[in-house]
Amino acid sequence: MWVTLGATSLLLGIIGIFLPVLPTTPFVLLAAACFARGSERFHGWLLEHPRFGPLVSDWQRHHSIPLRAKCLALVMMWTSMGATAWLMRARPLASAALIACAAAVSIWMLRLPTRPPGGHGN
Repeated sequence: MWVTLGATSLLLGIIGIFLPVLPTTPFVLLAAACFARGSERFHGWLLEHPRFGPLVSDWQRHHSIPLRAKCLALVMMWTSMGATAWLMRARPLASAALIACAAAVSIWMLRLPTRPPGGHGN
């Protein structure tokens, strides 16, 4: 079960690299947590991955997100969600749902500990 949930989360994270509507980081961190409980092999693979490994290791070491990464994620998300909501303005419920998702993710992300540049945790 943990491996399946981890693989699904990782797949969503990979899709999020190409679709700005899906956030990559939370799905990769969820995948790491699932793999840690379900498969040492997959967890080790994720930690050694050149793209995702540093993200997971950084989170496991500091339990915080670098300030630059948090700001970039929020700007990119609001730019893409705002543009998509505007393009879908003929469907007000869909636009409102996108804005609500962006607001929920923003609140979640802003509540996460922030590590200042050069900092080593909060």
